[in-house]
Amino acid sequence: MEGAASDGRDAAVPARMTTVSRHYFGGGACESHHDLRIDIIENIEEDYGMFVWPCSIILAEYVWQQRSRFSGSKVVELGAGTSLPGLVAAKVGGDVTLTDIAHNAEVLNNIRRICALNDASCTVSGLTWGDWDERVFDLHPDIILGADVLYDSANFDDLFATVTFLLENSPGAVFITTYHNRSGHHLIEFLMVKWGLKCLKLLDGFSFLPSCKAASLQGNIQLVEIALDKEKHKPSPLG
Repeated sequence: MEGAASDGRDAAVPARMTTVSRHYFGGGACESHHDLRIDIIENIEEDYGMFVWPCSIILAEYVWQQRSRFSGSKVVELGAGTSLPGLVAAKVGGDVTLTDIAHNAEVLNNIRRICALNDASCTVSGLTWGDWDERVFDLHPDIILGADVLYDSANFDDLFATVTFLLENSPGAVFITTYHNRSGHHLIEFLMVKWGLKCLKLLDGFSFLPSCKAASLQGNIQLVEIALDKEKHKPSPLG
């Protein structure tokens, strides 16, 4: 999911309580000096999926800095919301599918509007974690993205079931997620062990963030790269 921080806002947007936030990458990562700009339509009257959350800004910056990995890769963003990380992946040459809850037509339609605003060629698809329909089986990503998807403990097993299936379905794939570290790393360690996954990399989200972006964000945010632990993993019956 995603939500409310930006590098600049354009107030001249026709819809009531809607803003367009501008996000800069490369160069000085600012309006006067940047290599890439992504514009995001946000609606502050709607649900969590209509904001750009700090975790999304950090994950998008990581995608930009790791852009050589994303160029030519198949990328799926889960719980994409306003889709900033996935849009950066698309702009650096990734083949990107942006997903969010299948029944949330407003969020999915907003993703389509954001893609059009940025002239980004992405597939937009409804995907509800833990639901096993044809759309899930058709996905074979090299990289799975998820910004702030660890926000509701009631959804953790459905999320990790979906992530694990996609990793099984795509040999060598990796899941990259940013999350608020509210209770230490123990929770995500528990989930990785439970689902037969392993941590490849763990970073403080602010350790690679340009100072101009870090100054406007708060929280203890971490980034983790996760893959199947082949020694411990038991294949899913759906695989």
